[in-house]
Amino acid sequence: MAPRVDAFGLVVADMSRSLSFYRRLGLVFPDGAESEPHAEAPLPGGLRLLLDTVETVRSFDPGWEPPKGGGARSALAFACAGPAEVDTVYAELVNAGHEGHKEPWDAFWGQRYAVVHDPDGNAVDLFAPL
Repeated sequence: MAPRVDAFGLVVADMSRSLSFYRRLGLVFPDGAESEPHAEAPLPGGLRLLLDTVETVRSFDPGWEPPKGGGARSALAFACAGPAEVDTVYAELVNAGHEGHKEPWDAFWGQRYAVVHDPDGNAVDLFAPL
């Protein structure tokens, strides 16, 4: 039997702020998760997104440090209903104080695309077919 992908995990500095960001993208986390060191949201296809605070990770890996330098090496990508929704969601996130990395554009591969950073600097792509 081969292992199967079950979840994606992110280490977060501020659980409440991260939950607010990902809830704006439609993910459902349990009520009260803001005060927890670990939170999970179900994803399509049975996968899960796991959020763990820095303190939680350091409880079992005391030397853990966030990556330094360069751009993101990974990104979460969220499909939108259409090009207008890419623009709307991007604007809502930026207006809520999150860092816009690349404003929406029509990509040569046939999608409306944008990139925003979550509270910890992880790239989050928004896309829809043109």
